[in-house]
Amino acid sequence: MKIGIIGLGAIARKAYLPVLTAQPGLEPHLVTRDARVLGELGDAYRVPPAHRHATIEGLLDARPDAAFVHAATPAHPRLVGRLLDARVPTYVDKPLARHLADAETLVDSAESAGIPLAVGFNRRHAPCYTQCLEHPRDLIVLQKHRVGLPESPRHMILDDFIHVVDTLRFLAPAPHDQVTVHARVRDGLLHHLVLQLAGDGFTALGVMNRLSGSAEEILEVSGQDTKREVRDLAEVVDHKGQPSVRRRGDWVPVARQRGIEQAVLGFLDAVRAGRPLSARDALLTHELCERVIRAVEEQSV
Repeated sequence: MKIGIIGLGAIARKAYLPVLTAQPGLEPHLVTRDARVLGELGDAYRVPPAHRHATIEGLLDARPDAAFVHAATPAHPRLVGRLLDARVPTYVDKPLARHLADAETLVDSAESAGIPLAVGFNRRHAPCYTQCLEHPRDLIVLQKHRVGLPESPRHMILDDFIHVVDTLRFLAPAPHDQVTVHARVRDGLLHHLVLQLAGDGFTALGVMNRLSGSAEEILEVSGQDTKREVRDLAEVVDHKGQPSVRRRGDWVPVARQRGIEQAVLGFLDAVRAGRPLSARDALLTHELCERVIRAVEEQSV
């Protein structure tokens, strides 16, 4: 199975290349315009020179069975669009596009042509988070903080806060019918953001502080006088009387802990089996992010 890996930056190196190059039966094809990076990673992962490409056209000439797009977000519409035109099943890092209209075009194109398209929301596959689906969830609170990193609202929300938005949607026990946004914007930069979703019997809060002093991710789901806390997708504390702590095993790979391995293998299994795979639900997350962006921009005027 020939697999194109387009864009060889930090996320590809840390998360995807170690998983994809370890799978039996896959023939990786690397794509980047940076000749030095292409050579270094091609050598490191023993990818033959004939399977290293400077352009997406070079990859398409090799007739890949599927492709993973890890390039910068502004390049997503062009790259994903080109792959879909060539009828190549595609997995793309979030966000699908920087603007909602582009994301809608890509999803519509994939569905009308019957081509699998997946967006990399890995937290939907992270074991610590999927286990929370078994827990009562009257109240969901997800905090994802960073250090010294205020950014423009659109960039921050679509490149980082989108994980919070999608995870709240994933864990919500029912559809939400209320959306509330609070933000602090100074000199055009978003410092912190709070999103509240509410629906029948539940409230979900997403909080991000980009001047937190600590990089951390804390999820709490509670209901029926019990609470489950997940810290940095690795440690689970169940609260019901005496707290019970479970930690990630010493030998569990980070990609598996964070759900990346499961997302990759699920996509590849669907492609091999010829199963339909739509990004329509991922588009709902993009639509909600666009709503959050508008609310933040209105508050910052």
